[in-house]
Amino acid sequence: MDRISVTGITATGHHGVFEHEKREGQPFTVDVVLHTDTTRAALSDNVRDTVHYGEVSELVVDQIQAGPWDLIEKLAEQIAQAILTGYPSVARVDVTVHKPQAPIPVPFDDVTVAISRVQREHRAVLALGSNLGESRQTLQAAVRELQDHPQVRVEAVSPLALTKPVGGPGGQPDYLNQVIAVRTTLDPHQLLDLCQQVEREHHRTRTVRWEARTLDVDVITYDQLVLQDERLTLPHPRAHLRGFVLAPWSWMDPDAVLGGQLVSRLAAQAEDTPGIIRL
Repeated sequence: MDRISVTGITATGHHGVFEHEKREGQPFTVDVVLHTDTTRAALSDNVRDTVHYGEVSELVVDQIQAGPWDLIEKLAEQIAQAILTGYPSVARVDVTVHKPQAPIPVPFDDVTVAISRVQREHRAVLALGSNLGESRQTLQAAVRELQDHPQVRVEAVSPLALTKPVGGPGGQPDYLNQVIAVRTTLDPHQLLDLCQQVEREHHRTRTVRWEARTLDVDVITYDQLVLQDERLTLPHPRAHLRGFVLAPWSWMDPDAVLGGQLVSRLAAQAEDTPGIIRL
């Protein structure tokens, strides 16, 4: 994971156990390390695709000046949670709070508290498809059902794509495909379980590989996680080749990245992309 560090952010705060500390205040200095994927920003060269360290620094100063709290442990926690809440792309944050003028009756250089906190919400990209029954209504219902889960928040929804079947038995009808981005506190396997539950509610069957289906819901990415086990591979092992996933994903998020490459560029290279119609 890439890191953005800002050190030496200093402001006057009124934190401390003693009344004179709260009354008179003293300087506090904070160092933060933001663990985040900078690939997207590197490709776009656009500040909106990264974590704006200037804004983070101002947020830290706001927290130093808030309170007051008795303990710098509390201040460190407030800073960490404010950063994670304000910047969902930060997977982990390290916060060190310095209190160089702490009321200690012996010579010392500094007092610090250092903590690490991880993002509670994770960002996942899901691909939905249907070519049996009322596919448009099925996709709409599936998105609603995912959104209705208390641990899932739908963040973005792509336009629909009309696509030709790729692989599987011949003679299948065309598909409707869609990609959504979600924020979730579910772990990857719990999210997969939810996707398969939604599929079952729409009478999905699995008898022939890549056969026609009422609904397919695949987990494409989960943060920057790389995973391979008997149930789940992340990122999805064929997503980089599938125009019916890449095209609607790029419509939803033109600066999206998969495997270090722009999704829009991968979509342009996919064999099935020329036959895709945006609805």
